Amino acid sequence: MQTSTQQKTVLLIGASRGLGLAMTAEYLKRGWRVIATGRANSTDTLRQLGGALEVETVDITLADQVAALRARLAGRRIDMLFVNAGVKNDDRETIADVSTEEFIRVMVTNSLSPMRVVEAFQDLVPASGTIGVMSSGQGSVTNNVNGNYEVYRGSKAALNMFMRSFAARHADDPRTLLLMAPGWVRTDMGGPEARLTIEESIPNLLDTIEANQGRPGLHYLDYLGRVVPW
Repeated sequence: MQTSTQQKTVLLIGASRGLGLAMTAEYLKRGWRVIATGRANSTDTLRQLGGALEVETVDITLADQVAALRARLAGRRIDMLFVNAGVKNDDRETIADVSTEEFIRVMVTNSLSPMRVVEAFQDLVPASGTIGVMSSGQGSVTNNVNGNYEVYRGSKAALNMFMRSFAARHADDPRTLLLMAPGWVRTDMGGPEARLTIEESIPNLLDTIEANQGRPGLHYLDYLGRVVPW
C-alpha cells in the first residue's frame, strides 16, 4: 500500500453501483484516496466501503450541482479524474421509435454531462495526471455491424467525439486522456447475460489505466488494453 506522502487521489464520478462501485473498492484496495460520487439517496452502499474514502453527492445532469461540487473541491489535487456515470434506454428501442424525451435523457447523461464534468474539473488534474471517461465498445462506429442498442451506441459515439475535440483543443497537454471500454459486464445495466463478471473486468481495467499513465494524448482502449477502433 502507498504511504500517505505518496498516496494518490482519484475522483470517481458515478460510483454508487455497478462498475463505479467496483472501481471505488479496487482503488481503495490499491491504496488510493478516493472521492466517489453518487446522486442523492444513492450512496448508502458506497459509504459502507470505508477506508480512505470521501463520498460526495452530485447529479451531473444538473449544472448547478456540478458547479457546487467543483467549489467544494477547490484547491484539491486530483491525480485521476474518471467519469463513469451513464444510463441506457430500453434495449428494444431504435432511433425510429425512441421518444424525444428519452433520447434527450440518454444523450444528456451519457454525452453532454460527462464532458461538462471534464471541463469543470480538469484544472485540478496535474500535468502528470489522467482524465478518463467510461465509454463502451458499442461507441465504435467501425464495430457496429449488427445495429442494436442504437441510442446507447449513439450516446457513446458522441462522447468519444467530444473527448476527441477536447483532446484537439489541448493538443500540447501532457496529461493522459482515456476512453475506456469495460467489456460487457454483468451489472444492473449490463444484465444477467453479459459475458464478463465485475471481477474479470474492473481489476484489468484499472491495470490498463495505470499502464497508460504518463502517455499523452487520447486513447480508446478496452479493459485489457487493446485499442478499440473508432
